[in-house]
Formats: sequence, structure tokens, C-alpha cells
Amino acid sequence: MTIQAPETKIVDSYKVVCDGSEGALGHPRVYLQIPEDQGWVECGYCDCKFVHKDHAGKA
Repeated sequence: MTIQAPETKIVDSYKVVCDGSEGALGHPRVYLQIPEDQGWVECGYCDCKFVHKDHAGKA
């Protein structure tokens, strides 16, 4: 059995929202803040990684 890698999304805002992107099969909506010095944040439910566009080549 193989496990798929978590999704990575390039975003243009330092504040993002994640709900699992699967409708009823997703997770509760969470609001995440991307630290400006780090440039990315991961969702605690689905491990989706949100990378700010200014840090796309570094994260």
C-alpha cells in the first residue's frame, strides 16, 4: 500500500483557509497564517502545505 504525498498549494496571501477540499469528506474549516519569514504552513488535519508565491522556490 502506498501513501500519497500531501498536496502543495502556491497562494498569494499570508492568510489561508483549509477544509480538506473534499466536500463532505474533508475536515472542519481552519484558518492558517503563513509566517512571512518561513513562507509556508501546513494544515494540521490533512497536511496540505500552503506556500506563499514569494517563497515558492525556497519551500
